[in-house]
Amino acid sequence: MIHGVEHPSHLFTVDVEEYFQVSALAGHVPRDAWDTLPSRVEQTTDALLQLLSQHGVRGTFFTLGWVAERYPALVRRIHEAGHEVASHGYGHQRVTTLSPDEFREDIRRARGTLEDVCGTPVTGYRAPSFSIVRGGEWAFDILIEEGYRYDSSVFPIRRRGYGYASAPTTPYIMRRPAGDLLELPLATLSLGNVRVPAAGGAYLRLLPPALCHAAFKQAGQRGHAAMFYIHPWEIDAGQPRFAVPRLTRIRHYGGLSTTLARVQDMLSAFAFQSVAAWRAATPVDALPVLPGPSWTA
Repeated sequence: MIHGVEHPSHLFTVDVEEYFQVSALAGHVPRDAWDTLPSRVEQTTDALLQLLSQHGVRGTFFTLGWVAERYPALVRRIHEAGHEVASHGYGHQRVTTLSPDEFREDIRRARGTLEDVCGTPVTGYRAPSFSIVRGGEWAFDILIEEGYRYDSSVFPIRRRGYGYASAPTTPYIMRRPAGDLLELPLATLSLGNVRVPAAGGAYLRLLPPALCHAAFKQAGQRGHAAMFYIHPWEIDAGQPRFAVPRLTRIRHYGGLSTTLARVQDMLSAFAFQSVAAWRAATPVDALPVLPGPSWTA
């Protein structure tokens, strides 16, 4: 054991998107204005790449097809640095706003774009804003039909907008009518019968960092790899600000100036790896198999 580091290695992931594509800003930043706004995704993602390089960590970058089309060199840098490139969909639309046919087209276009740019198969997916929710499980079937091998969209918490409160908190095989899909849920901290979201993102920015540390320590002590996530815009205190309501302002801009240091602390305290590396080293066949829809209860 490395001093001060919990084992097994946890999963480090990045959702690669622009600061203006966040769902919380959807009602304030028109989609047709995206191409007119100053881009910051390259410089912020490069900063995360540099940080990961300093810690010798390779992660999984769930990347928008929209970003890959406009900044293919960025996606190639991610790939060439040894990180896994996965799909975050094409245009950062919540799955709840799409029909099944629209969702199929979105994930097919995203995967094709990413594979064309990085020249390697893309097998993983994460929904924008974890927006595969109860009643929308058809999306898992479409992911399977389109050739995706794993998903990381299930947040096993109760929250407005997303979450499956009774879903497992550790990796499992989701058995669907279309086949099997590896599900990698986001990290939570168990406090008795209560689950506290502690996977990174806004939960790292806005809550005491001890919560995330406790969640990953707890998972390590139980022998499980926990899922961490961050967005490049979350380390960018200098990003342009939009006039938004107070709650949205707190949710989106809160903690930006300290996030990079908090991510660095997580990298110093725990061992991390990519989903691809974890899959290569894990006997996935030994994971529990949960037939739907019972796991959605």
